[in-house]
Amino acid sequence: MTLPERVQLYEVGPREGFQSEPVLDTNEKIEFVDALSRTGLRHIEVTSFVSPKWVPQMADAEALLAGIHREPGVIYRAAYLNVQGLERALNNNVTLDGSLVLSASDTFSKRNMNKSTVEMFSNLSEWIAAYKAANIRVKQMGFMASFGCNFEGYIPLPHLIRLMGDVIDLAADAGETIQKVKLADTMGWANPEQIKRTVQTIQDKWPQLDIHLHLHDTRGLGLANVYAALQEGLWEFDTAIGGLGGCPFAAVKGAPGNIATEDVAFLCEQMGIDTGLNLAALIDCANKAEQLVGRALPGHLAKGGLQEHIRPKTWKQVQG
Repeated sequence: MTLPERVQLYEVGPREGFQSEPVLDTNEKIEFVDALSRTGLRHIEVTSFVSPKWVPQMADAEALLAGIHREPGVIYRAAYLNVQGLERALNNNVTLDGSLVLSASDTFSKRNMNKSTVEMFSNLSEWIAAYKAANIRVKQMGFMASFGCNFEGYIPLPHLIRLMGDVIDLAADAGETIQKVKLADTMGWANPEQIKRTVQTIQDKWPQLDIHLHLHDTRGLGLANVYAALQEGLWEFDTAIGGLGGCPFAAVKGAPGNIATEDVAFLCEQMGIDTGLNLAALIDCANKAEQLVGRALPGHLAKGGLQEHIRPKTWKQVQG
């Protein structure tokens, strides 16, 4: 077991967390992003450049990005699903990763993107061309439903590895080198042993690849999966404050969404892994998120509290 010395959490709450909620006031969202910017987070996904017809919450994407206070050292990001969205992102001062994205589940791809995985793969050359036209290097690939799917069951690991190899080869043919893979447990199917085996298989085959995880807590295994990943040395995770979010196309209404930022940060801190985050400030943001959406969120730390009057140190420090 080789734990990382530090982790980097990528906050996706303002985008993935709010996308299925009733439309919130733009100024309230600006204040919320500004509060997140003061917690020590270094990566915040603010919004998404998609059609407001399909995601009304994102109709104010440009206004939101124009209104936030940009803290030094914080990287602000936005999601986009097509070339038109990429063009909007280019015009709105967000950090862009040249990422090639597929779904490991064909059924989910059709439900989420209205295209099969094969059709999505055939479009990747167009994405590479669009990135090159914008002077963006293609360094990352991502896979939705990497571990399992509510419509197909578990995703066979050889299938995922084959898809990864196809994307790496396609990028190489275009003169690009994939340096990172983001694996998304979109519908919360992963378990700790599956996480370990998947990570080990990828690291054995492509030791140069960084592995970034996007985990959901749909069935209560979110933090257990984080712990398994930490044991394999992984250090980059997508999280959402309070446990906001979930996938609107996953057919699991009412289930917990993304792993909660404050819970993951607390887990890491208690294990002696540096996060660079202010836990008290994260708790304040989790409480604010609950106020914005008008209901309790599944995150734990904001409810249990830090108990700093009797917990001045981490468990590992107390043990000496």
